[in-house]
Amino acid sequence: MAGRIPQQFIDDLLTRIDIIDVIDSYVTLRKAGRNHQARCPFHDEKTPSFTVSQEKQFYHCFGCGAHGTAISFLMDYTGMNFVEAIEDLASRAGLEVPREGGVFHEDKNITELYELMELVVRFYCRQLREHPDAARAVEYLKSRGIDGQLAAGFELGYAPPGWENLITALGTSNASLLRLAKTGMIINRDNGGYYDRFRDRIIFPIRDQRGRAIGMGGRVLDNDDTPKYLNSPETPIFHKGRELYGLYQARRNKHDLQQLYIVEGYMDVLALSQHGVHNSVATLGTAVTEDHLQQ
Repeated sequence: MAGRIPQQFIDDLLTRIDIIDVIDSYVTLRKAGRNHQARCPFHDEKTPSFTVSQEKQFYHCFGCGAHGTAISFLMDYTGMNFVEAIEDLASRAGLEVPREGGVFHEDKNITELYELMELVVRFYCRQLREHPDAARAVEYLKSRGIDGQLAAGFELGYAPPGWENLITALGTSNASLLRLAKTGMIINRDNGGYYDRFRDRIIFPIRDQRGRAIGMGGRVLDNDDTPKYLNSPETPIFHKGRELYGLYQARRNKHDLQQLYIVEGYMDVLALSQHGVHNSVATLGTAVTEDHLQQ
């Protein structure tokens, strides 16, 4: 008989999936301020009292008192048992369910990686505003029709020339260097030490559908430099075959999002958004996958 599912896996699974997507696949949700609402699926009512919080990843009905996580919703709404609900959510996230007694490797400090990536986003955004060399990046964006408001909305940044700008700012200890390496923001030198992955590039922060910073893209300013575009590598929090650039912003700009245009790259998403088309997303250097379409 299979062993128990490790609690660590369950906790990580709940950070990877979005309760909005899970519930919306069964009950049509509508944006209402910071939350989403619907008529409660657990009792008859004429006005919506069923609220789902994307921030807290929790649902609650003020009419009948039903409440819980994505796991309990699947159990209560579909009749799945606990294991079936876990397996359903794991399938949505593209994960295999481990069992105690088997091998299960997962980063115990995954929350720290999300927090660190927020600091990286802030660092690169600040460089675009303050670094002496950033004028080249600003001029390039202007030449592509990207104004300051749009750049701020997508949190565009700038990685200055040099090998250790990010390391100097955020790699203040051996532990912080190891975490930066896990996020893919710095690279191991062959002879020891690290260097910044992104140098003299415009930076495009990549957020998941819940708004967490998970990776970066970078574009050169000189078209003769290669590669023209550079993405974060696969990390414990970033899987490029599952993520779509701009999905978070599209959801934020269009509360009732019914369709998406899939385009080729970062600049295509920005150009469309600049011209009022706010429901476009881009793959991250990969062909469109089944996971993209499920998103």
